[in-house]
Amino acid sequence: MKLHFLPLFITILSITSCKKPSPSTPAQKDKSLISYVNPFIGTGGHGHTYPGATMPFGMMQLSPDTRLDGWDGCSGYHYSDEYIYGFSHTHLSGTGVSDYGDILLMPTNKVAFNNGADGQSGYRAHFSHDNEMAEPGYYKVHLDSTEIDVELTVSKRSGIHKYLFPSSENQYVILDLDHRDQLLDYKIQMVDSQSIKGYRHSKAWATDQRLFFDMHFSKSIESISYVENDTEVSKNYKYQSKKAAIKFKNPNNDPIYIKIGISAVDEAGAKRNWETEIGDKTFDDIKTEAQNTWEQQLEKIVVESTNNDYKTNFYTALYHTMIAPNLYQDVDGRYRGMDLEIHETKDFEYYTVFSLWDTYRAAHPLYTIIEEDRTNDFINTFLAKYDEGGIMPIWDLSANYTGCMIGYHAVPVIADAYLKGIRGYNTEKAFEAMKHSATRDKLGLKSYKELGFIPVEEESESVSKTLEYAYDDWTIAQMAKAMNKTEDYKTYTERAQYYKNSYDPETKFMRGRFRNTWFAPFDPYEVNFNYTEANSWQYSFYVPQDISGFINLLGGKDKLEIQLDTLFTANDKTSGRHQVDITGLIGQYAHGNEPSHHMAYLYNFVNKPHKTQERVHQILTELYTNTPDGISGNEDCGQMSAWYVFSSMGFYPVTPASNQYIIGTPLFDKATINLENGKQFNIVATNLSDKNIYIEHVYLNGKSLDRTFIYHNEIAEGGTLEFKMTDNPAVWGSQEGQEPNTSIDEHLVVPVPFIAKGDVAFKGETEVVLENVDNEVSIFYSLNDEDFKLYDAPFTISEATNLNVYSEKNKIKSATVETKFYKIDPNLSITLETEYANQYNGGGNDALIDGILGTQDFRTGTWQGYHNTDLIATVDLGKETHVNLVTINFLEDQRSWIFYPTEVACFGSTDGENFESIGKYSLYEIVPSDEVDIKNVEFIIENNANYRFSKPLKNNYRYIKIKAKTLGELPKWHLGHEHDGRSWLFADEITIK
Repeated sequence: MKLHFLPLFITILSITSCKKPSPSTPAQKDKSLISYVNPFIGTGGHGHTYPGATMPFGMMQLSPDTRLDGWDGCSGYHYSDEYIYGFSHTHLSGTGVSDYGDILLMPTNKVAFNNGADGQSGYRAHFSHDNEMAEPGYYKVHLDSTEIDVELTVSKRSGIHKYLFPSSENQYVILDLDHRDQLLDYKIQMVDSQSIKGYRHSKAWATDQRLFFDMHFSKSIESISYVENDTEVSKNYKYQSKKAAIKFKNPNNDPIYIKIGISAVDEAGAKRNWETEIGDKTFDDIKTEAQNTWEQQLEKIVVESTNNDYKTNFYTALYHTMIAPNLYQDVDGRYRGMDLEIHETKDFEYYTVFSLWDTYRAAHPLYTIIEEDRTNDFINTFLAKYDEGGIMPIWDLSANYTGCMIGYHAVPVIADAYLKGIRGYNTEKAFEAMKHSATRDKLGLKSYKELGFIPVEEESESVSKTLEYAYDDWTIAQMAKAMNKTEDYKTYTERAQYYKNSYDPETKFMRGRFRNTWFAPFDPYEVNFNYTEANSWQYSFYVPQDISGFINLLGGKDKLEIQLDTLFTANDKTSGRHQVDITGLIGQYAHGNEPSHHMAYLYNFVNKPHKTQERVHQILTELYTNTPDGISGNEDCGQMSAWYVFSSMGFYPVTPASNQYIIGTPLFDKATINLENGKQFNIVATNLSDKNIYIEHVYLNGKSLDRTFIYHNEIAEGGTLEFKMTDNPAVWGSQEGQEPNTSIDEHLVVPVPFIAKGDVAFKGETEVVLENVDNEVSIFYSLNDEDFKLYDAPFTISEATNLNVYSEKNKIKSATVETKFYKIDPNLSITLETEYANQYNGGGNDALIDGILGTQDFRTGTWQGYHNTDLIATVDLGKETHVNLVTINFLEDQRSWIFYPTEVACFGSTDGENFESIGKYSLYEIVPSDEVDIKNVEFIIENNANYRFSKPLKNNYRYIKIKAKTLGELPKWHLGHEHDGRSWLFADEITIK
């Protein structure tokens, strides 16, 4: 028996040694989780968050307003401020554009309709952070100027103010509907001695926002003063006041409570909202309900750590992922749709504030884990907006399409959810809406569909749009495959490869194609109009759908590793346009802006996970802190925080819709995700410390995990992921086959050839060299509609010519691209005495005489831009010539800080040294305008009263000089003035006849 038992024992031992018992005890709370939330994180720096009271994904955000305008006033609050103007009921969290701040209330001790921002006496009050408190669902502050204590709490669509005055005398509340953005329509109506209702319609980022309110006071109104036509009046029968000062009867000096409901539908809806949610409940009742709700929300993920700052950062981040999108529906199911009409549904909750360019990356994937039901509501909302407005949202705000940001990122949100089995919506309709978003002709899609890329001259931010459209299309393809839609799968798999047409094999960066040449001169550090809030460094790694294909373009895994190493160690300065969103720089990795968020995890794809672990730990511990400026950029409605939530648990969704999460490095000893299906997923890190940031082994449900990623179903089914940590880079995950993989292996496309050499606007002649990112393709070209011929050597163009090119491989053709070559009069030359900005070079030094006219979109590369600099240009005609007419075009787009010159002067000379004045054009007074316009300035050298400039001059000149004087400092009424902004001058095409 012993002889048989020993081998059996050894066999069992060898089998069980491959498994490691995994601690299965879930993470435990040591105290309430809301106590770890610090709502002041992100209120300083450029985080743009607010500290006030709100509910998870709630309609009301009841918060103090300390700032009236400016980029760092987007949320209405900035930690550096010393005055509170009041407490309004809607706020945006972490956005880069201002809006909201609706229906401001401010307790005070006098009638004051001026807010005090102008330095005059007003209703604003000084405050100190020493006397300020913020918790989930609750806010409190002492107003130093008036000695009034303020407390705020909320339900979903309603809230309660609590004011305690220092005495029973002079108890006023100012109601200001003119606060912040442009007021379109308004009403303040006293209903009875304790109630007021009305509405506020406004224009800002949302150009037609409609909000109604109904409020009830705990004390009777003694009197109301209104403002009508800037004059204080005691009665207002027409309800035409923008402001009201409400005085209360309160002889016992009890706290004054104000219950208020809001609605996008009507005043009755606002009243019904607060009566249903608050009714007769006390302030403390609602505060308790709000904080209990927040505790339950935060319990969806429980973490353990001895580092309280880490826990504070985590729960504040989790909190920030749960305050947007925002409910936009009354308790009776009514809501205002994208057509601005009233709709009703009780089948799902309807939302707004979808910052999808940001949140599709990590926030929505997080919701697929901890908010499955709400994810169904989000997608049903998308489909409702599709019905109401004709397209799914890109960035919608209060029933308005804002036209902000790029891509069609409702698409990956749906695909990601569908592929994870979240399908509580009409899936066929969802797929139809996804394809609809991808098949329009706007925003560069027409060129993208026809050519396989977006030309610089056709659409701004062409590189970023091409790359993000390609990813979005890949998610359509994945959903099509799962739904057995073979033709759609083929179409969108092909489109998902269009990123290849933006890759320049020489520089190994993603670059803009300008007239089918590479936009030049090229500087990967330069922030310009080819990229969205980024430069080439920050977009050249964005191929999450086909990282294997991207590696092949680079030349192998070692090349991607080198590129990543260089990214993180590069100079951390950018050139070109100043872009405030590019923050949190580690080299050229910009964590403060979303295009960089996946990059640290790309090391896993090249079998160097220890480098991912180093960078992820660095970002977690250096770029997130328990301070007001503890977020390295705009929080962006939960995306910056979702990165932290995922990464601190040890993994991140590099490619939503792949159902993979790439492993990084955990920050917590233990974390437990409490799933909606009742199961738990536990993450345990043993031997974890500040130095032990490297993964030595990973176990999934007790079994050794020899891959550097996990699948969504492994989380959804519950279980335990255990990390064994060490202080040295380990071999785990470094072997071939252990890396994650995203690749496109079917329906491969042929990239479009490009002009590697050749001047599209040339003098004399130009040699043309054609190349392709794929060296194995055949290139064909045609000149002036002649038959196509195989390209086998460079050729020369000496006249104005139309060049058509395409590539072919294995009988598959690329798109055909046409380029027009312009011949510049060889006698003409131009000398520029002032420098243009390279990102707006218009094609180079000869842009002003190349014969190519600029369009109304300054970002399409045809204009030459001068920042805070006059334009001084001299054209040499080559010889004395009879000149009758000189013209030059200028662009104005005030929203983009581009203004006409204040003065344009024209001079002529025969020797290039002695110039005489031909004419001078002075602009009239500059007035605010939202229109984009092009002005053609003419100088006529004839005695003809029909012309603008008539002067008897000699007509023979060799040299024509143009001087255009820039506006310089922006007008005081311009938004950029407070940033000491300087104007741009955009010119194009000096024509001499």
